[in-house]
Amino acid sequence: MHGAGDVRFFDRFAPVYDLVMPPADPGALGTALDRADRPVERVVDIGGGSGRATLALDVPERIVLDRSAGMLRRARQRGLDCVRGDARELPFADDALDAVTVVDAFHHMPNQRGVAEEVFRVLAPGGVFAVNEFDPETLLGRGLVAAERVVGFGSAFAAPDELVRFLERVGFEAEVVERGFEYTVVGKKRESH
Repeated sequence: MHGAGDVRFFDRFAPVYDLVMPPADPGALGTALDRADRPVERVVDIGGGSGRATLALDVPERIVLDRSAGMLRRARQRGLDCVRGDARELPFADDALDAVTVVDAFHHMPNQRGVAEEVFRVLAPGGVFAVNEFDPETLLGRGLVAAERVVGFGSAFAAPDELVRFLERVGFEAEVVERGFEYTVVGKKRESH
C-alpha cells in the first residue's frame, strides 16, 4: 500500500494522470496570486506533478517542484521548468520567490508544518502561498477521504477555516478565497518593517 507522499504511486500513475484529473482552475489561483503585495514574477508549484496547475499560472517564471520523476517527465514534455525536490527542504534561497502554489497535493505531504515553514522561508515579503485543496467536510470530500484510505494513502485533509488557522500559526496572514469541494486558501508573508 501507499503512504503519505508516496512517490512510487505517482511515478506509475504519471502516464494517465492528466486523463483522469480535471484541468486546474486559473480563476481561483489568479485570485490568490492577486493578494500578493509585490509583483508576482517567479512562482514555484510544489507537488506540481505533471504541471497541469502550473500551466494555468500567467507569470513570467513558473517552476514545477515534485519528488516524482515520472510526473516531472510529463511536465518537461509540456515545456515547463522542473526541479526534483522535497517540499520540506526547498532548494531556493530565503526570500527568493514571489509566490508558491500547491494544487490538490498538500494533503499528500508528510510534515505539513515543515512544508509551510519552508514556503514561508523562501517567500519574499509580500509574497503569497496559494493552497488549492479538497474540503473533507463536503459530501464529495468525505468520499475522497474514504477512497484515499482504501488506496492506502495516509493523507491529511483540512477544512478551509482549519487551514487558515494552521497557516496563521506558521506566520502567514491567511484567508479563504474560494469555498466548495475544491477550495483555495491564500497565506501572505507580511512585509517586514
